[in-house]
Amino acid sequence: MRLHPVYRITVFVPPAQLGALKRGILAVDDLAAGGYAHGMWESAPGREQFRVQPGTASAAGQPGELVREATVRLEFCIPRDPVRLQRLLDEGIAAHHPWHSPAVFVEAVEFAAP
Repeated sequence: MRLHPVYRITVFVPPAQLGALKRGILAVDDLAAGGYAHGMWESAPGREQFRVQPGTASAAGQPGELVREATVRLEFCIPRDPVRLQRLLDEGIAAHHPWHSPAVFVEAVEFAAP
């Protein structure tokens, strides 16, 4: 096996919007890497919590309120290409995610594959 440099993108999304977010991401990029396309991982619903700060236009909750929402962890990888990554963040995630400030994490990691 060899190590391939990739970006691992993790985003948390409410379960009801998971399908729409996945379709939005795949409309921008087929996530092709290593002979496969549309590669994504979903983790069972968990909980996310946040307190809305004054002046924030939140999709859930009012200022000062502690909000607990069911979320699904969605992950996918792409080869390390900063232009491709930015397009996915802007046109795939931000444009199709229901939250004003989605929880998105990007890590530069190595993927072991033949």
